[in-house]
Amino acid sequence: MKSVIQRVTKAAVTIEGKVVSEIKNGLLILLGIEPLDDENDIEWLSKKIANLRIFNDENQVMNKSLIEVNGDAIIVSQFTLHASTKKGNRPSYLNAAKPEIAIPLYKQFISSFENQINKKVGTGEFGADMKVDLLNDGPVTIIIDSKNKI
Repeated sequence: MKSVIQRVTKAAVTIEGKVVSEIKNGLLILLGIEPLDDENDIEWLSKKIANLRIFNDENQVMNKSLIEVNGDAIIVSQFTLHASTKKGNRPSYLNAAKPEIAIPLYKQFISSFENQINKKVGTGEFGADMKVDLLNDGPVTIIIDSKNKI
């Protein structure tokens, strides 16, 4: 399970011209799911992101988590995070989980993350053509792969 985490001052997801999720200060989380991902990846990654100390404290040092700043989050499914670009110029997405595997894991991740931060999060819509608008704060962008946790 791969994620791209962006600290934002605002973010929104629009589908067919309608805003479906919108936040102010918090995290935009792009989530890529592989066929071998499971509940262990979900629990580890959701806890890691929720407690990631990337928000400024009173001394302007990144020392606070999303939980500590009471920030919001949007989680967007992003199969292209598993793109393979080894051969040619057209990426292959064979490493991304098929919808029948990815959708339940995506929903489980959302639930686990909401439990970690003790509040609802915004989402995109799995498989939809989404427009994601964000103002990256910092900029702070971090990539985490649950397969690299050791």
